[in-house]
Amino acid sequence: MGITKKIGIIICDRYRRCAGGKCLRSMKNHEGAFSIYDKDDELELVGYTSCDGCPGGNIEYAGDEMVKNGAEVIHLATGLVVGYPPCPYIDTFKEFLEKRYPVQVVIGTHPIPKKYLDMHTKLGTWIADEWKPRIAPTMADAETRQRYD
Repeated sequence: MGITKKIGIIICDRYRRCAGGKCLRSMKNHEGAFSIYDKDDELELVGYTSCDGCPGGNIEYAGDEMVKNGAEVIHLATGLVVGYPPCPYIDTFKEFLEKRYPVQVVIGTHPIPKKYLDMHTKLGTWIADEWKPRIAPTMADAETRQRYD
């Protein structure tokens, strides 16, 4: 058995009614951005909330609460990347959280669903070089992306 990693997830407020099914499934299966953890590690969710809408009014409070609950890593949910348009504050959130709290911040949770990859490819959203590291943790093989549609 591996170690227990305590995880917080911050979602885009556009999806504030999201039940978190894809994020939780990918966390359980160590898929998408959760593939960075050893398969033997237990991933324990200690916080799940939205950013509270642009420009992220809940980021400071959410980070504080998650860290108080033991979060070692905070994931900025895949919805921040695949939404239309993608979150313009994602780098700001990551930088703030990492400088303010003793946590690692990972962009992404579940694998990018095929339908979102197809649309963003058509739109040319992720062509710029700065998007490569943002989407890398959530890219997966075609079969996995299809399962998250």
